[in-house]
Amino acid sequence: MAWLALVCAGLFEMLGVLMINKLHKDRTWQSFFYLITSFSISFILLGYSMETLPMGTAYAIWTGIGASGGAILGMIFYGESKDWRRMVFIGMILGATIGLKLVS
Repeated sequence: MAWLALVCAGLFEMLGVLMINKLHKDRTWQSFFYLITSFSISFILLGYSMETLPMGTAYAIWTGIGASGGAILGMIFYGESKDWRRMVFIGMILGATIGLKLVS
């Protein structure tokens, strides 16, 4: 259950990062509400998962999902660069995240 909570925490982290960009562009209360809500849920789920999982592993996986997911969402929704080198490094982050899961 802790792993599921951790993955969901990472997904809400991705949403929070997306909302940072949306708030920067729109400056609406709705964007601000979604930003605060998504990061709050992310932190709550991360805290829950850290009751079972080692702190270093949980934090690294949470950060990896958020960072790589944020970069991918930026490519999809905001036209950011899709350079092959960028994709390779995102793949390396995801590979390291999966590796941490396998050795934990």
